[in-house]
Amino acid sequence: MAIPYMETVVGFMIVMYVFETYLDMRQHTALKLPTLPKTLVGVISQEKFEKSRAYSLDKSHFHFVHEFVTILMDSAMLFFGILPWFWKLSGGFLPMVGLDPENEILHTLSFLAGVMIWSQITDLPFSLYSTFVIESRHGFNKQTIWMFFRDMVKGILLSVILAPPIVAAIIVIVQKGGPYLAIYLWAFMFVLSLVMMTIYPVLIAPLFNKFTPLPDGDLREKIEKLASSLKFPLTKLFVVDGSTRSSHSNAYMYGFFKNKRIVLYDTLIQQCKNEDEIVAVIAHELGHWKLNHTTYSFIAVQILTLLQFGGYTLVRNSTDLFRSFGFDTQPVLIGLIIFQHTVIPLQHLVSFGLNLVSRAFEFQADAFAVKLGYAKDLRPALVKLQEENLSAMNTDPLYSAYHYSHPPLVERLRAIDGQDKKTD
Repeated sequence: MAIPYMETVVGFMIVMYVFETYLDMRQHTALKLPTLPKTLVGVISQEKFEKSRAYSLDKSHFHFVHEFVTILMDSAMLFFGILPWFWKLSGGFLPMVGLDPENEILHTLSFLAGVMIWSQITDLPFSLYSTFVIESRHGFNKQTIWMFFRDMVKGILLSVILAPPIVAAIIVIVQKGGPYLAIYLWAFMFVLSLVMMTIYPVLIAPLFNKFTPLPDGDLREKIEKLASSLKFPLTKLFVVDGSTRSSHSNAYMYGFFKNKRIVLYDTLIQQCKNEDEIVAVIAHELGHWKLNHTTYSFIAVQILTLLQFGGYTLVRNSTDLFRSFGFDTQPVLIGLIIFQHTVIPLQHLVSFGLNLVSRAFEFQADAFAVKLGYAKDLRPALVKLQEENLSAMNTDPLYSAYHYSHPPLVERLRAIDGQDKKTD
């Protein structure tokens, strides 16, 4: 008797939807609380709290609708055999344009083109509502309709350029990989990730934003002095025009080995008038580098990727698995899609574990900045970022434990105060 893989996968998807909706409802209840957490009373203004509360509730209502539509579409796609039907349809399109339908690479690219068109159509209403209703209503959106669609077209063109060679390489590797398939796939993805991390900031990111050197002045001198004191190999210091699309703020760093760069959002500079607060935020980010968090995370991702490919090699030749999902052939891409669906339980557990580690890293990076003497500046910087981004002030503990990769502000402030006392 064949195992009902498809029914089991759909059933688990629904179970996880119910569980996560329960957590969403708990968070929605927390967001409706009319008062600030005790730790934030007198720290966050009542006006900012009310704005944050309204923004968070708007996003929460939208999330309920979006997730409901998503689970309906995903379940229907699997349960009613839409996936195999679309695979056959995409193959039937090839002879119409004079291409060989037996060529798996061409068939796969045709399938992916259809999927991309479909996803753009189905996601567009949600993207438009989120950007031009919710984000605009709360003063964050700075995009025009023209800019929105221009970015969307750029993203599609990038996919058209980058996807074919990557997909073709994966198919060839799977077809010829033999007993070492998992290692070959992992090695390819490892090299690809390094290439993308190299070309993204240089060739891709500038297509969407303008990066300019941080002007000479006190802020630049303070950041360069901090980087030098930690022996951080800072080669370039940029400001990105994030304000052209949103008033949300951030800062990040990237680069390999002796070629590191730091990027500040112009909104961060506008919101934090005290330059020492910006430097405190950078001290936190440099803490991640100094404590090797980026390296540990990268290694963890590589291990998980290798394990996933190892699991894929075990099931890719399972005729029963493909038949359960309505396929009488075993295409490489479809095998990867089916495998991803069958390991959803493990993916949720891994995601939860990674969030636990990420939150621990955030506490450690905060403690690192405190040890450098930035406690009095980091604390107001985090508060200001929370205020200006209208982040949720009240959070449900179960929801945040499951979803958040960063600790809630209340927990971070408490930890900073405790670390500051130890330092004193």
